Amino acid sequence: MKLAFCAMAPARPGATGAPHPARLGGVLLRWFLAVLLVAGAVAPATAADALEVPIVYLTLAEQPRPPLSLVEPTLHDEGVAGAKVGIDDNNTTGRFLNQSYSLTEVVAEDWQALTAEVARLLAEGRRYFVADVGAEPLLAVADLAGAEQALIFNVRAEDDGLRIADCRPNLLHVIPSRAMKADALAQFLMARRWSRWFLVEGQQPDDRAFAEALRRAAGRFGARIVETRPYDYDPMARRTDTGHVQIQRQMTALTQEVPDYDVLVVADESDLFGEYLPYRTWDPRPVVGTQGLVPTAWHRSQEQWGGTQMQTRFENAAGRGMVERDYAAWVAVRAIGEAVTRGSGAEAESVKGYLLSDAFRLGAFKGEGLTFRPWNQQLRQPMLLASARMLASVSPQEGYLHERTPLDSLGYDEPESDCRLN
Repeated sequence: MKLAFCAMAPARPGATGAPHPARLGGVLLRWFLAVLLVAGAVAPATAADALEVPIVYLTLAEQPRPPLSLVEPTLHDEGVAGAKVGIDDNNTTGRFLNQSYSLTEVVAEDWQALTAEVARLLAEGRRYFVADVGAEPLLAVADLAGAEQALIFNVRAEDDGLRIADCRPNLLHVIPSRAMKADALAQFLMARRWSRWFLVEGQQPDDRAFAEALRRAAGRFGARIVETRPYDYDPMARRTDTGHVQIQRQMTALTQEVPDYDVLVVADESDLFGEYLPYRTWDPRPVVGTQGLVPTAWHRSQEQWGGTQMQTRFENAAGRGMVERDYAAWVAVRAIGEAVTRGSGAEAESVKGYLLSDAFRLGAFKGEGLTFRPWNQQLRQPMLLASARMLASVSPQEGYLHERTPLDSLGYDEPESDCRLN
């Protein structure tokens, strides 16, 4: 295709040598229209050759957790809503770089159906998966034949074992581990000189896992757990009048006759009882942990470092506030987009290489670029410490240093991990 340019007429004898302004404007207008015509002719061919990057979102069918009160909404799209916003963000940039991102949502009834569908997608050539599932189905997917050529982004399973002994080369962990959350909380408490902890733990496996992470964090940062008590009551009808009376009596009885302590630390990932501890304890003490002041990757009160812009965009898209799983899914999708844009193409091997390199930095409204730890492929990130309506602090706390980055003071460090992936 040839593009003809109009030559400017020579200046009149005696003129200064510059073309007349009206004539120059006409020439520029004709040149601009010619460029538009060429762009219009080329655009269809360029669009046809766009780089396609399909991403699969994996989850299991489950009933949403019923809210504790009417002020808390029931979420039916937790996680996937963040992935959809991430796809939109990737396409906003990709539109100018001839890239196109798409999201396929897979909601399986059980593990067998999930692994069967992933196996089919792997055979079709799909290589990017955002996994919103627990640890056991996550490992089942990661160990499928052919999955070694894929990248699976964990946005839900916080199990420390996935970052220590059960790590996989094709798993990248976006959601923080329990150890990261417990360490973030411990740093804050020790900075406040609240070193004597009273630990109350639920009896579900996840509750006990977080309680173990809290015990590790206490030993790591110099806190002392003065007493540990299990919560083994039946909460019954929590949202009825009699249920509230029963809960109030339970919390008072549960927290009586405890050695002097600075803070009550609760491990209740199941959300069965922890929300009832504030203002119902025998001694007037702050409540932290899974309820009260909570360590989390994201919170609706986060407004710093451009967070308001992220919150507004998500609310406009989803019609609600962004929660932690939404944020993790958004980060996973954006990490893929960043690696494809700045790396060397859309092949999974080259994307992984870029994500684990020193060149990768993801701006994610946390005040600094997020990176992956190469030895276990866990995303480094600051942890927010927030109450129901307000951000209280951000960990790592000031003074907690590390030879690589203060972010590595949160969670299992390389010498503490059996994982040596890269």
